[in-house]
Amino acid sequence: MGTRHQGAIEEINALNAFIKLQRSAESVSTRIHAVLPDGLTITQFGVLEALHHLGPLCQSELAEKLLKSGGNLTLVVDNLEKAGFVLRDRDASDRRFVVVRLTEKGSVFIDALFPKVVANVTREMRALSSTELADLGRLCKKIGLQG
Repeated sequence: MGTRHQGAIEEINALNAFIKLQRSAESVSTRIHAVLPDGLTITQFGVLEALHHLGPLCQSELAEKLLKSGGNLTLVVDNLEKAGFVLRDRDASDRRFVVVRLTEKGSVFIDALFPKVVANVTREMRALSSTELADLGRLCKKIGLQG
């Protein structure tokens, strides 16, 4: 469903594109989430995936990479720590500096889960050709980097 806004054509086109982008992202996210174990959020998965591929990171770096606020990420990391998937290491000289790292349990968990998520994402994206995927990636990045 498109916008019912009766403004300038530029506004209508922008709103219609935004609605399609949001609906598509929500639809795909919902289907991707279905492969995640009960109780694991997409943001928690994002933290585990980042630590899996990048290694230990400062909590503020994680928040920046996942486009989350520091407060939101603190809660996410709290829950992952309670589940035994991550540990926080505080800098002895500056206790505000917190490095988050995977535990052995977290590493085993994400090692097993990541291929399932990749397979699911790949299935979702099969509607697009490789050229369309590249175009979509380029366009999304262009929108995301402005402002």
